[in-house]
Amino acid sequence: MKAVRFSRFGGPEVLEIVDLPDPRPGPGQVRIAVRAAGVNASDWKKRQGLMDQELPQTMGYEAAGIVDELGAGVVDVAVGDRVFGFCADGVAQAELAVLSSWAPVPPSLGFAAAAALPAAVETATRALDQLGVGEGPAAGAGRGDGGTLLISGASGSVGGAAVQLAVVRGARVIGTASPANHAYLRSLGAEPVAYGEGLADRVRALAPDGVDLALDVAGSGVLPELIELAGGAGNVVTLADFVGAREHGVRFSSGDAGRALHALGGIGELIESGRFALPVAETFPLTEVAAAHRAGERGHARGKLVLLVDGPASGAQ
Repeated sequence: MKAVRFSRFGGPEVLEIVDLPDPRPGPGQVRIAVRAAGVNASDWKKRQGLMDQELPQTMGYEAAGIVDELGAGVVDVAVGDRVFGFCADGVAQAELAVLSSWAPVPPSLGFAAAAALPAAVETATRALDQLGVGEGPAAGAGRGDGGTLLISGASGSVGGAAVQLAVVRGARVIGTASPANHAYLRSLGAEPVAYGEGLADRVRALAPDGVDLALDVAGSGVLPELIELAGGAGNVVTLADFVGAREHGVRFSSGDAGRALHALGGIGELIESGRFALPVAETFPLTEVAAAHRAGERGHARGKLVLLVDGPASGAQ
């Protein structure tokens, strides 16, 4: 099969399309003919040598496609089914991928939109679960069952997913973004504020008593302000500021302690009922993966970047 790989660390130019042996699903796994694969910030961090140090490395942890082989013990899906999910061995950006967790592609979605879902939905759900959003009134909140949640970096794919899922859980959401993205945040159900100097004052103009909980998606050094607004480090989770989390006593959320894989099975109903949508910012052929990395590293995409894999009756659009 064709797959994305790099054999040295560096810029997007180190990415190659290579031939690899076709993978086979193990017990409890399925193999799909990939029609689309998501691109994430972790991809270029790996490529730059900021994560795993082994070489060579393949790419991709989320994909959508058509089931073409079942592992032992798999009974809830059939060959020919359209599914999306996680590729545990990190070879999703390829013609074939083995999924360890999956769900049916929602009927209204094509493969590109489905491939955009797994990482953003799981990450957002995991962070909201860790914060306890929607589990009842925050201590002393008195603002409703979901409380008030501040999301720093709310207009990206994970931030946008977190906004919508928090609204579904009954939270009032205040989200930071550049002014150009404020209308978008309102469409998701958030009250937008501009990030940058004076953030705390702008948030207090909307929530004079502060907020109940805060989620840092952007990692832009705002943890002290979030702690102040949320009434303590215990009410804050960051997805992006590992150093700041240690310095300020904030929980850093990563998949190492367990992933919210239950989110995959529930997102379809929210999509079909119109309560959740995740835009695809741009698509690229698999062969243009370097261009996808360049677009991602520019950091201006609203929504996910997705690679399309050629195949019969792909329906990737």
